[in-house]
Amino acid sequence: MSIPIVAIVGRPNVGKSTLVNRLADVKEAIVHESSGVTRDRSYHRADWNGREFMLIDTGGIQLVDDDVFGASIRAQALLAAEEADVVIVLVDGRSGPTDDDGQVARLLSGSGKPVVLTANKLDTPGEVASMHEFWSLGLGEPHPVSAVHGHGTGDLLDVVVAALPDAPTIDVPGAIDVAIVGRPNAGKSSLMNRLVGFERAIVAESAGTTRDAVDTVIERDGQTYRFVDTAGLRRRSQIDESVEYYGFVRAMRVLDRADVALVVVDCGVGITTQDQRIASYACEKGCAIAILLNKWDLLDSEEARERLEADLPLKLGFVSFAPIVRTSAKTGRSVGRVFAVIDHVHENHVRTHATKALNRFLADLRAEGHTITSQGRTLRLKYVTQTRVAPPGFTFFANHPSLVDATYRRYLENRLRSSFELDGTPVILRFRKGD
Repeated sequence: MSIPIVAIVGRPNVGKSTLVNRLADVKEAIVHESSGVTRDRSYHRADWNGREFMLIDTGGIQLVDDDVFGASIRAQALLAAEEADVVIVLVDGRSGPTDDDGQVARLLSGSGKPVVLTANKLDTPGEVASMHEFWSLGLGEPHPVSAVHGHGTGDLLDVVVAALPDAPTIDVPGAIDVAIVGRPNAGKSSLMNRLVGFERAIVAESAGTTRDAVDTVIERDGQTYRFVDTAGLRRRSQIDESVEYYGFVRAMRVLDRADVALVVVDCGVGITTQDQRIASYACEKGCAIAILLNKWDLLDSEEARERLEADLPLKLGFVSFAPIVRTSAKTGRSVGRVFAVIDHVHENHVRTHATKALNRFLADLRAEGHTITSQGRTLRLKYVTQTRVAPPGFTFFANHPSLVDATYRRYLENRLRSSFELDGTPVILRFRKGD
């Protein structure tokens, strides 16, 4: 079952992200003293008195501004309001209504959605002296809160939950969580827009546009996918802005809950150290992985394509198990194939392998006689079983597990991959003493 959606909209710097963090009891929405920090919509699960709902944090709505993202931010905020079952219009309770507040009210007054006017930054309980001024916005009774201290948020949630629809809509279970990760400006947002078929994430020709993670759920051929477009990951030493740092933290959290990571490489730049780092992060988090060589159309000569292909085993050899798709978000090249690749690597990621088949594999391995001998001791692998999925993990029981070194681990992993369906997924090997 899907849950109702509550969107928080308003002009910049009235405390929308702080209120989201307070209501959802998380610290995921990026909070910063500069205006315009929240650019895309971000989603956060919350509940009140047993009623679950999804909060949408949006960028500030301004009719006139100098920010190159201004029009997109307004469009995203209004789209969030269209998606929502209830809209919270947030204003600054200390400053009184402004022209921008009036513009927001006019934009939303015809939406037909329940609108809850909320005056924030009233940090002293009972501080409601200027509340009557907000009736002029035509959105009904203003509700005083302090997002920082939590004053009034319980009363606000009572009003919001009362306005939610009685019956949630039916949702399709079993979604595959897909994180789209890569360096800034590698084309992640454009690629996601191609995948989902409409303008979902803000796309601009500048690095670092996506600061928050952005979720989109779609269904295709009976399978549900949750795509997450994340802030571009730079090297830690290059993360100077605190805002970008929080985007980096969010991307790490996204990888924590992702089933599949699509690592997007900019073919126009080539495979960089940052690309290696990002692929390594995805592998460490245990995600199934596919490498998307985006902007393939920029390689206009056979020599350039061969040069990039030669770099793959040298720079991304540690994730050689990951399938490679040569794509172009701009032209749409091979984008449709990405879904089949996601299905394939996810299936391998959660696949279980019969213990009987694994021990037949082990018997064949012993027959070949390849083992380790050190200081009069010889390694003998006696038994193997799968002990986890997502990613798959295998435990080998041996007489001297301490003899297993990195080279022998790689040998075993390569033999497992050649014998079982493990394409696209990392594997975890453990060794224990015993029969």
